[in-house]
Amino acid sequence: MEVSSNDIILVVARLSLFTLSTFITIKLIIKYMDPTYQRKEAAAKAASELMKTLGIKIKEELTDYELMIASQLVDPKSIPVTWTNIGGLSSLIKDIQDTVILPVKRKDLFSDSQLTQPPKGVLLYGPPGCGKTMIAKATAREAGCNFINLDLSILTDKWYGESQKLAGAVFSLAVKIQPCIVFIDEIDSFLRNRSVQDHEATAMMKSLFMTLWDGIVTDPQNVIIVMGATNRPRDLDPAIRRRMPAVFHIPLPSEAQREDILKLILSEESVADNVDLKKVASETEGFSGSDLRELCRAAALYRVRDFFEMHPSVSSKKTEDNSQINFTLSEDQEKSQDTLRPITMDDLLKSKEKMKETKVSVTQHSF
Repeated sequence: MEVSSNDIILVVARLSLFTLSTFITIKLIIKYMDPTYQRKEAAAKAASELMKTLGIKIKEELTDYELMIASQLVDPKSIPVTWTNIGGLSSLIKDIQDTVILPVKRKDLFSDSQLTQPPKGVLLYGPPGCGKTMIAKATAREAGCNFINLDLSILTDKWYGESQKLAGAVFSLAVKIQPCIVFIDEIDSFLRNRSVQDHEATAMMKSLFMTLWDGIVTDPQNVIIVMGATNRPRDLDPAIRRRMPAVFHIPLPSEAQREDILKLILSEESVADNVDLKKVASETEGFSGSDLRELCRAAALYRVRDFFEMHPSVSSKKTEDNSQINFTLSEDQEKSQDTLRPITMDDLLKSKEKMKETKVSVTQHSF
């Protein structure tokens, strides 16, 4: 039986079509069987939008893992914190600007010396509520370089090997978009002291992270800074502390610093003439910046409470779904709703005493 050329072409066409359809089917099956597929797709979409907003253009195509890390990029314009929003830390801010930001922004001025290159790592440590995270936010806004706010949960994956690939992607992405700062809040929870009790996957991820950060194959010309914040510096692995030569201690504010912080917090508030912030600062020893903000917030609420006591006819009615309560005022009251009295010295002192009682109570009942 003779086989014509048309039959041969038809058979080849059928085989080609079958092979192509099989290839596409297998590829789709593998794609949708990937347990991290949806997570990667969502991260890739977020990363693409962020990089477009930030104007980041990369010649090389990013891997799925790099796209997941890229979803952690921060748009500096979206950060409302600047150096002027941080009170009482002017000398520390100057040190950070000189040590970290200036060598990154003006690399051309320091290219002739290895000693003036930006540090590979920066550690901010001190008690909670003293401004470590605010400094990181201001750095992200003012640095003029790409900033990755690394969420540690993105590095943890139940599938073996995925965490190591994500840890590697942190630095491979940072190299592609450098100059870059990688910020890790509560860094002690991730890079704490290693021990024989560590899980194998966790130990491997830490080792890979440190190797890529500052290891044999690390290019010394790369401008990549890892910035970490913690209130437990002793829990950090010694190898991590070695990789963070620029260390900044952010202690509880002094009396003068507390006064500066109070002035900053109340700068846009209506404050009575009898308020003596120097006296408040002298009586709030041991208060952090966060505590002082809460003190002022509580003091401001006293005037709101007085307002409602002076207007007992304020009515409230529930919304249709009973989920919220809307306060309504009469016409006369609406005209006077902007007449909240200023914050007084008595408000601040009452708030201070209440917070001190709370602090003592918490200390007595701590385990």
